[in-house]
Amino acid sequence: MRDRTGAKRQIGATGALALLLACGPAGHSTPQGGPAKAEAAKTEVVKAEPAKVEAKAVEPAKALEKPVLIAAPAEGEVAAIVQAELARASGQLVVYVGATWCDPCKVFHDALVNGQLDRELAGVRFVEFDMDRDKERLADAGYMSRYIPLLAVPGPDGRASGRQIEGGIKGPGAATHILARLVPLLAGADNVR
Repeated sequence: MRDRTGAKRQIGATGALALLLACGPAGHSTPQGGPAKAEAAKTEVVKAEPAKVEAKAVEPAKALEKPVLIAAPAEGEVAAIVQAELARASGQLVVYVGATWCDPCKVFHDALVNGQLDRELAGVRFVEFDMDRDKERLADAGYMSRYIPLLAVPGPDGRASGRQIEGGIKGPGAATHILARLVPLLAGADNVR
């Protein structure tokens, strides 16, 4: 509804009830039964007590915890590195495998670093490995894929759990394409590809 100044105004439950009682079938403003019933309906609305509204202090919204990109060390067992990250902090952890020459990897990485995915991936931590440097040790921990980027949910032992997505499209839509598959993966969907 709008008030006299044209500004929008919200109505409460009592106002909605008044509108329902004032409007009859097929948009007629007089209820069936003639003017006497119309006057009775108006009287009932006038007698209705206004809804009580409690004023509560509103807490400021908590800032979203931004996703974190953690560069994996160049040496050490992948499972041990991932397990240490799992123990370090709460929240979701993803093993992220990319390469400097991989276009979807670069687009996703840049979107993550530049804050473009903060809302969708709030609180998620990514342990980032390089496929060229870390291929053998990733395979030893079960993190294998035909395509990159590889984004995998680790098991409690730091090894691959089998829950992963891989590959992406080239170009500026790569981050959105990966995100559309990553969010269901993080939510626990089994049918993510």
